[in-house]
Formats: sequence, structure tokens, C-alpha cells
Amino acid sequence: MHRRDFVRTAVTASLLPLAGRAATPNHIPAIDTHTHFYDPTRTAGVPWPPKTDPVLHRPRYPADFRAQATPHRVVGTVVVEASEWVEDNQWILDLAKTDESIVGLVGHLVPGRPEFAANLRRFAANPLFRGLRMRGNYLKDVADPALAADLKRVADLGLAIDTLGGATVLPPTLALARQFPSLRIVIDHVPFADWDRDPAAMRPHFAELARLPNVFAKISNVVRRVDGRIIDDPAHYRPALDTLLDLFGPDRVVFGSNWPVSDRVAPYATLHRVVAEYFAAKGPAVAEKYFWRNSHAAYRWIRRGVAASLVP
Repeated sequence: MHRRDFVRTAVTASLLPLAGRAATPNHIPAIDTHTHFYDPTRTAGVPWPPKTDPVLHRPRYPADFRAQATPHRVVGTVVVEASEWVEDNQWILDLAKTDESIVGLVGHLVPGRPEFAANLRRFAANPLFRGLRMRGNYLKDVADPALAADLKRVADLGLAIDTLGGATVLPPTLALARQFPSLRIVIDHVPFADWDRDPAAMRPHFAELARLPNVFAKISNVVRRVDGRIIDDPAHYRPALDTLLDLFGPDRVVFGSNWPVSDRVAPYATLHRVVAEYFAAKGPAVAEKYFWRNSHAAYRWIRRGVAASLVP
């Protein structure tokens, strides 16, 4: 038996006992929907992260991620491409050829540019290509004919869009969601730090978005470091998470870590524990939706590797 097949069989077997009983969140399998892989030692280097970042500027591969995440029953990941270089989308897809822990890629292409349509067709031909990552400045005017035509292409292919940029991304995300109701949209890294001291203040900013069924909230930026100290008490984050869960409901919140950027703040084990303990209070059914079921609805990631053991 090949080593990869042995590992897959062993981990899958460890999940089988869950089928016969109600799993606790600490034992519920997860799909991490926000990771970044890259290698600054490549001949061409990388456009991000910068050399000045001592935490991030070193090779980060799926094996490095699994070493952190597998002990917490994370069985696959949707990679989010942060590089603006078009060929870095292919670099991730090439990694996925031999690493089945990658169940999807949210790529990086800029709609509205002349080359967008051809690049989208090229990458979308690979079933692992599940969507695009877009900052708010890409969405300044979704009514612009060239931008709207490209976004319609994304929607017609059944792909998703991640929007990124903190609180400032919410208005253009709302405009996007209204114009393309069939387009699945995931707001990255909520709750935002803007409202840490007053979580209730976020409610009016998210209210209209949360009413739209095609919008999901990626709870992937929870743990904070204050004055050099990690705030790891789940109770500290409960008001913000309660607000998000109340607004979006149990069917449109998804799990992500933002690894390895998250290493700037806290270890992976801490990130997972904080949200796992929060969702433990909501019951196994809600926790399972958060940790993997909702992400499949949002991204339609590919069931492969250990993640193939997750049943619809």
C-alpha cells in the first residue's frame, strides 16, 4: 500500500466511529476554507508575503498545514490564492495533482481585464477551481459593462466569489449580491476587528447582506492578540459570534483559519479550540454545518482524499 493510501485509510477509519453517535465539535471533521500555500525559494520568488515578514516569508506547503490541522480533524482545505500572478493559480492546481488534502481553489483573477475570460475558461476547466478572491476595489462599479460581463461568466460557471477587505467591502458586496442573485458570495474574515468593542454595531452593516440567501459569512478571523497577549477565552468572542449566527443563521456560516497568516496571532490549535468551544454550545448539528457542510454549499468543493468520507 502506498503511504498516501495508508494515511487516507487510517484517518478515514478514525472517523468511522462518528457515524454511530452524536459527535462533539472537537471530533467533527472540518474543511478549512482559507489557507495559503507558496514558496519564496522558487526561482521567480513570490509577490507575497514580503521578505520583511519573518513569520510568513518561508515555504508553506500542504504538508506543513496538515501537521498543524490534522490533529483537529481537519480533513481538507480550500486554498485561497493571494498572489496576483496568474500562473500561481496553476501552481496550486499542480500541487493538488499529488495532494488530495486540497479540495478546492479560490483563485486570483481580475474581472474587467481583457484577458479575464480566457483565463477563467482555462482554470475553470479544472474541477478543483471553485471561485475567485476579490478585494473591494475590484468591485467599485459592478454595473460597469466589462466588469458585469465577467462576473456573469463566474456566476454562469457555478463558481463562488470571496470578498475581502474588512468593513469597507460590505457595500460593494451587497451591490454584487443583488445584481447576481445566483452567484454564491463568501465574506472573508468575519467578525471584523472594527467592532470588537461593540459587536452590536456590526448588526446594521450586515443586516441586508444576511437577508440574501446567496451570501455566506466566513468566520475566519476570530482570535486577537492584545498588548502581545493572545486572547484565547471563547467567552470574549461570544457576543460577536452570536450576532453573526443570529444574522446569517446556522446554514450560512463557514469555518476558515487564514493559515499561515493566522500564525501572526495564535497557534492553529488555539484558533480551532475557540470556535469549537463556541459551537459546542450550539449542538453537534450546527457545529457540523459550520465546520464542513455549509462550505460545501458555498464552494461545492470536490470530495477527494480523506474528505471523500464526508457524506452529504
